[in-house]
Amino acid sequence: QVQLVESGGGLVQAGGSLRLSCVASGRIVSINHMGWYRQAPGKQRELVARIVAGGSTYYADSVKGRFTISRDNAKNTVYLEMNSLMPEDTAVYRCDADVVAYGRTWSNSYWGQGTQVTVSS
Repeated sequence: QVQLVESGGGLVQAGGSLRLSCVASGRIVSINHMGWYRQAPGKQRELVARIVAGGSTYYADSVKGRFTISRDNAKNTVYLEMNSLMPEDTAVYRCDADVVAYGRTWSNSYWGQGTQVTVSS
């Protein structure tokens, strides 16, 4: 089994910064992409950023220039550095990872439990 655990959420004032971390553990052979989604109350889930094994990245237009995604492959960890936070960034942030587990030749998507980010004005 594979588990993803996020940390780093919290309450911050507008203009502030937070760093989210997500560690994948378990019987992992390899991880393809890792990413961060967010969902605010009453809104659809949004892909915020994604990074593939080779390092290429994707960002939602709403966070370009403010958020940076990175990963440490040796630690099976993905990070999301969030700067210049705005109240509209308030949401539950969840990480996902596309993982090939031991005993399988295909990948599955796994999700963390989520961490709350609240930005006050």
